[in-house]
Amino acid sequence: MATNIAFVFICAVLVFFMTPGLSFFYGGMVPKKQVNNTLMSVFIMCSIPVLLWVICGYSLSFSGNNWNLIGDFHNFMLHNINMGAASSLTDGKINNVTFVIFQMMFAIITPALFVGAIVGRMDFKFLISFVVLWSIFVYYPMVHMVWGGGFLQGLGALDFAGGLVVHINSGVTALVLAWFLGPRLVKENASPANLSWVVLGTSMLWVGWYGFNAGSALGINTIAMTAMLTTTIATATAMLVWIVLDVIFKKNASLLGICSGAVCGLVAITPACGYVTVGGSMIIGLVATLASYLFINKIKPIIKIDDTLDAFGCHGVAGIVGSILTGLFASKAVNPTISESGLFEGGSWHLLGVQLGATLFTVIFTVVVVSIIIIVLKSVMRMRISKAEEKLREIVED
Repeated sequence: MATNIAFVFICAVLVFFMTPGLSFFYGGMVPKKQVNNTLMSVFIMCSIPVLLWVICGYSLSFSGNNWNLIGDFHNFMLHNINMGAASSLTDGKINNVTFVIFQMMFAIITPALFVGAIVGRMDFKFLISFVVLWSIFVYYPMVHMVWGGGFLQGLGALDFAGGLVVHINSGVTALVLAWFLGPRLVKENASPANLSWVVLGTSMLWVGWYGFNAGSALGINTIAMTAMLTTTIATATAMLVWIVLDVIFKKNASLLGICSGAVCGLVAITPACGYVTVGGSMIIGLVATLASYLFINKIKPIIKIDDTLDAFGCHGVAGIVGSILTGLFASKAVNPTISESGLFEGGSWHLLGVQLGATLFTVIFTVVVVSIIIIVLKSVMRMRISKAEEKLREIVED
């Protein structure tokens, strides 16, 4: 067990590393006047979600089972946990304290992802309040339903490292927040403030993603290395696909496009990385990038929802595609722990149906609960800074 603990410790550090990486990724894409606000809005997630996780997040996610939807408060403030004992949630691969820490890092990065949809125009107090309520009523229930003994896990839904829990969840949240918030007063058409930051952030995310995906095997084993391999292959495929699409439709490749493609590949393979073959990972990277590119460049202008940095286009769309395609390409030959293979790997339609149902449920659940949270919060505080403040910020920060 000591070797597994050391491995998961390193992976947990890598996952934590992703949040500063995301701050560079988002901070480099916004206009110069929005950099500080964007960095602050992302980096604050290294504080509030940590405290929430310790107070009630772990308990609501992994302790007990109420209505197959959420846990209980038996482990409130991490009480009643023998930290050094082998964790039953990991089949004894690691001890409890290591599992608590590793899952904490997921609770940090997930709310940081939807910040990209609302930078520059959401009131900071509203953002903080929303993150608290969203974590309690959206994120922890999703963790429980998929990984903590809830009904999606019972149905056999596969989510190796967070397609449902992290990316669809945060991506759909981003879309709903952007819809309620409304468009920016002035949309910048200029290049991002700092493409070097975007590349740095993408690189930090990619490195951190190995902790995210390989670490979800919860031990140093063949499945972990398979997850690392498929993650790399899907990401490389997605990056190349985005370049080709840019050349076809825009007549030139762009550095921002390369980085966007990489992130789409990372997102799409997340639910499938520990279950699929090399060929399956290539197809997932290809199809997800096609879907994300189509949404961002063709559908988004039609629906006119101002998702500033395409949090839904990258995380939501690619996450949905990856989750569904897991039902086609998951293979018992790759991971014997799953109950059945996907349709294209010798299985039946059943797993595909489960993945479709779990994906649809996640989208609907997130839309409904996020909308309720926003409506309640808007009744007691403002969601958006005033037009005067937006204009003043532009003058001051320029």
